[in-house]
Amino acid sequence: MGRRFFALFVALTLFFTALAEQVVFQTNAPMIVGAAEAFRVEFALNAKPDDKSFVAPSFEGFNVLAGPSVSHGSSVQIINGSMTKSYNYTISYVLQAESAGQRVIGVATIGVDGKNYSTQKTPIEVRQGGEQDGGAAQDSHQSQEQSLEQRAAGQLSKDDLMLRLSVSRSKVYKGEPVRATLKLYSRVNVIGSEGAKLPSFDGFWSQQLEAEQGPFRETLNGKVYDAYNLGEYILYPQQSGKLTIESAKITIVAQMFVRNNRPRNSFFDNTHDIYNLRREISSPAVTIEVKPFPAGAPASFTGAVGKYTMEAHLSTAEVAANSAANIDLRISGTGNIGFVQEPKITLPATFELYDVKATEQIRTTAAGSTGFRRFEYPFIARAEGDYTIAPIEFTYFSPESGKYVTLSSESFAISVAPDKNSVASSPTVTTIVGKQDVRLLGSDIRFIKLTRPNLHTVAAPLVFSPLYFVIVVAMVLLAVLLYFVIGKRIRDSHNSVLVKGRRANKVAVQRFRIAERYMREQNRHAFYEEMLRALWGYISDRFNIPVADLTKESIREELTRRGATEQAKAITAIISQCEEAQYSPIESATMTEIYGRGIEIVSKIESIVKK
Repeated sequence: MGRRFFALFVALTLFFTALAEQVVFQTNAPMIVGAAEAFRVEFALNAKPDDKSFVAPSFEGFNVLAGPSVSHGSSVQIINGSMTKSYNYTISYVLQAESAGQRVIGVATIGVDGKNYSTQKTPIEVRQGGEQDGGAAQDSHQSQEQSLEQRAAGQLSKDDLMLRLSVSRSKVYKGEPVRATLKLYSRVNVIGSEGAKLPSFDGFWSQQLEAEQGPFRETLNGKVYDAYNLGEYILYPQQSGKLTIESAKITIVAQMFVRNNRPRNSFFDNTHDIYNLRREISSPAVTIEVKPFPAGAPASFTGAVGKYTMEAHLSTAEVAANSAANIDLRISGTGNIGFVQEPKITLPATFELYDVKATEQIRTTAAGSTGFRRFEYPFIARAEGDYTIAPIEFTYFSPESGKYVTLSSESFAISVAPDKNSVASSPTVTTIVGKQDVRLLGSDIRFIKLTRPNLHTVAAPLVFSPLYFVIVVAMVLLAVLLYFVIGKRIRDSHNSVLVKGRRANKVAVQRFRIAERYMREQNRHAFYEEMLRALWGYISDRFNIPVADLTKESIREELTRRGATEQAKAITAIISQCEEAQYSPIESATMTEIYGRGIEIVSKIESIVKK
């Protein structure tokens, strides 16, 4: 029994050791030190290192007073039958800065199981001895009557807490992705935040990225801060000109240690009080210059920006008449691929093109969206013969070269064979029987009389009668009516704008159903993203506004022009709520409410536009 228990224990130990967390090697050092102050720097590892594999940094600008000293330990915990094992290995140094200024603890390396791991460079701000934050009064000289809040506020200088929105580039082309990062910079202990107001990114199509929150040690304006990522976004400008990203605001709760003036009666008496100070900070507005597309865009350009490739395939080169085939087109690359529309295709006149099916696989990164969009063009060949389908063209704009790039597929040859399922009419054979072959068979069958017939009119003939002319006129009118009706339908079927407008409500309903499924699954991010697709897509299709030119302002102008002013305000308000709820942890309305209002406002717009 004891051996079995021991074997089970060893197996569990090996299993949970294999599931241990990944190796982390990092530097722990103070952010601010005095020029004559001795301080401690630790290099911490959560695994057992290889022997003699640690390589210390050069410590340029510092004097090494002590070290290296090594400490290590391990622990095993079993909680509710679950066992976890941890290992800590720490190498410590005691340093002293040679002079005031900005200093950097360099990169240290260590090996674990034959693989090397490195720390990040760690900046440290070295101050002259006795120097304090600007605007901070000396605690030892504060009056007894001064409040704790006043003393805490006196210690918190203006640049100890800052909010900054940085962008990857300040000049871009329309549709070119821009990475925006909202960061909090702190030199004090932050314990919470309240009332965050994130930028609305008016004039941009925005999508939030997954990013590590931090903190990270960074240097800003010559000072060292702990930086926290509050949000990272990919922005796609939807209009040219100067677009301003409004300020973000947040209230930070900072924990301040304030020296008190109470007499110290023993060694254990605390000479500092703790005060939680609230301070509202905001980021400066950021302006991005959006350059328009150059003139002379090809007809096949629909607003795609980035770098793409295109592949096209015909499902079969031989098909029977009245049978279906399809062309499979795939556009891959990086850029605003989510806005790529299906290229136009020209088929022979005897081919019928059906609704294009689009699928996509897109992943958003810091460089933009990458992946592919696939379009399937199903068609039916009605008449036999040999045909050639013209090449398909797709044009995108390259920001790197500042030029349009046109991709073209090969032409497709297709042979249409006769339809084997059609039934041909058999010829009719008439046999003439001579009168010598006709015999009298009773009294009901007699030979045709060959003498001059004596015929007389029983009723008026239809030809050239009034009824005859009425029927002829009616048939002519019906033919003219059918000509105009069928012609209009043919023109409408070729009018992609009209067809798209008529299908706008149907497409929006399909997207609302997808959003409803996400709502039932409580998938907030996917729900609000699908609601935005439904609302933006409906307006674009219904009023023939290209996605690249679609903004809240253009929506308001178009609906106001059509007499739907209230609906314009309502739909832009819903879009703003969806964008805010998609990236904010606090919802201003429930998903059920947003879903109901979205369906209601689309129905109202549809009823007004159809009048």
